[in-house]
Amino acid sequence: MKPRPSGRLLVLIGIYKVLEGSLLLAAGFGVLHLLHGNVETHLLHWVHVLRVDPDNKYIHRALERAFAISPKQLKELSVGTFVYAGLRYAEGFGLAFRKKWAEYLTVIATGVFIPLEIYEMTHHLTYVKILVFATNIAVLVYLIVRLRKDAMARA
Repeated sequence: MKPRPSGRLLVLIGIYKVLEGSLLLAAGFGVLHLLHGNVETHLLHWVHVLRVDPDNKYIHRALERAFAISPKQLKELSVGTFVYAGLRYAEGFGLAFRKKWAEYLTVIATGVFIPLEIYEMTHHLTYVKILVFATNIAVLVYLIVRLRKDAMARA
């Protein structure tokens, strides 16, 4: 039986997933913060801090949609964000500690979102979306190849 590869790339992927989880956790707390105040006031504050033109048609449309979000929807969004952050932390720490279950979890969790990413890119293509998509495809391919090699080595 061949020795298993060192897994340095696995640890890097784990760190990437933990960073994703941390960003999601911060976003979840940001959404919760909106629950305890006036959504319009908070969003307009950030529009001014970021020096974004509130009269820009895209920003204006986004603000109108954000102002229409109900407290119930904000709670649901925060719960979903925290659950997703927990998934990313599980993947990240599992991969960093080179756990086999984390490799399978990451393949499933990453693979499930590929169609959504493709759909999003067909509606609004950005460099960030392309970068995230390419990274997720690379992670997926790497883990599938790694798991197949492990399975063949055991056979």
